[in-house]
Amino acid sequence: MNCRHCETPLKHSFVDLGFAPPSNKYLSKHDLNKPEVHFPLRVKVCDECWLVQTEDYATPKEFFNAEYAYFSSISESWLTHAKNYSKKMTEQLNLTDQSLVVEVASNDGYLLKNFLDTGIPCLGIEPTSSTATVARKLGIPVLQEFFNLTLAKSLAAKGNKADLIVANNVYAHVQDINDFTKGLKELLKPRGTITLEFPHLLKLINQKQFDTIYHEHYSYLSLIAVIRIFEAAGLRIWHVEELPTHGGSLRVFGCHQNDDRAEKKSVKKIINTEITQGLKDLNIYRSFQKYVEKIKNDFVLFLSEQKRKSINIAAYGAAAKGNTLLNYAGVKADLLPFVFDAAESKQGKYLPGSHIPIFSPEKMPEFEIDYILILPWNIKTEIMQSIANLFKNPVKFLTVIPQICIDQ
Repeated sequence: MNCRHCETPLKHSFVDLGFAPPSNKYLSKHDLNKPEVHFPLRVKVCDECWLVQTEDYATPKEFFNAEYAYFSSISESWLTHAKNYSKKMTEQLNLTDQSLVVEVASNDGYLLKNFLDTGIPCLGIEPTSSTATVARKLGIPVLQEFFNLTLAKSLAAKGNKADLIVANNVYAHVQDINDFTKGLKELLKPRGTITLEFPHLLKLINQKQFDTIYHEHYSYLSLIAVIRIFEAAGLRIWHVEELPTHGGSLRVFGCHQNDDRAEKKSVKKIINTEITQGLKDLNIYRSFQKYVEKIKNDFVLFLSEQKRKSINIAAYGAAAKGNTLLNYAGVKADLLPFVFDAAESKQGKYLPGSHIPIFSPEKMPEFEIDYILILPWNIKTEIMQSIANLFKNPVKFLTVIPQICIDQ
C-alpha cells in the first residue's frame, strides 16, 4: 500500500490490533446466528509526509449506512461544546442572515441547529439516513451524500459557496483525503473560513489511546501532516487551538492560500511541540505496540481476577473505542456480561465481535454491580455524574487506558 496522501510506499508499522469487525456495526439477536465479517486492523506511518493511516480493507459505505448508530446529541458535554463554538464563530466571522454555514458530516444536527436558531442559513452534508432524518426534523436542510470534490463543484456551480465550512471529527474518516480537501477549497468563498476538529495524534501516542483506532478512522492526524495536505490542495492553516475533546483534539482554521490573514504563533508552537516529542522520528511509532500489549494483558488479568473473586463488572457506553478494546483483548460476555448505553439506537442490540448485550441505563437498579467499566473514557466525568445515583449499592468506576484507574 502507498500513502493515501503522498503515494510513498508504506514500510513502517505503527500498531497491529489483529482482526476486528467494524466498530459501529451493532448486531440484532437475529444477526448472532450469521457469520460476522472481520477486517485486519493495522496502522502504518508514512516516513515522507508523516500521515499515520490504516491499511485499506474496507470502504466507507460499509460503515456509514442506514444502520449507523452514532448520534452526536447523546453527549451533553458535546452539545455544549458545539453551542459554544457556534456562538464564537458567529461573532468572530460576523456571520449574518446573508452568510452560509456548511457542515460536512453534520450527523443529527447537533451543531447546525445553533446557527439555524439565530437565523444564519446552513446546510448539512451527511451520508447516513439515520442521523440525517433526525436533523431534517429540526428544520435543517441536509444533503444525504458523501462529501467529495464532485459534490463541492456541483454546490459551488449553484452559488452555494460557504462563508464557514465546519468538519468535526470527519477528517480522519475520509478514505481519499486529498479529494476531500480539494472539495473544501472548491466550496469555500474567497474570504471564507474552514475549521476542522480531529483527535490529535500526539495525544493518542502519549496517552496510549489505541482504542481510538478502528476501521472508520482511516487517518490519525498530526498538524505536521495536515498542513502538508492543505498546502497540496491550495489551502493554508493560519491558526490552531488545542481542545480537551475526545481525549485531546486540534481545531485548525484554514483559508485559501492567497488569503491575507496572518499566520498566528499557535501554528509554529504546535509544530515545534510535535517535532520535539518525536512525531518525525520513526522510533516513537515503532515503540507503541509494546504499550498496547501491556494495557491489553493488564485488562484481561484484572477482569479474570474479579470473576474469580465473584466481583460483578458491567460496562457503560457502547462506544466504538470500547469495541476496539474488547475485540483486541478478546473479551466476551463471560468476563463482561453486559453494557449500558443511553442511545436508544443501540439498546437491545449486541456489541460487534464480543456479542455483549446492550441495555438501557434504566435497567441498572436491577443488577448487583461492583464495578462499572467506562468505555468512552473521554466523557468519564459526565458519565459518572449521570449514573451515580442509579445503583442500589455504591459502585466503583473503572477505566483502563492509559492504565487501570479506579474511582469511587
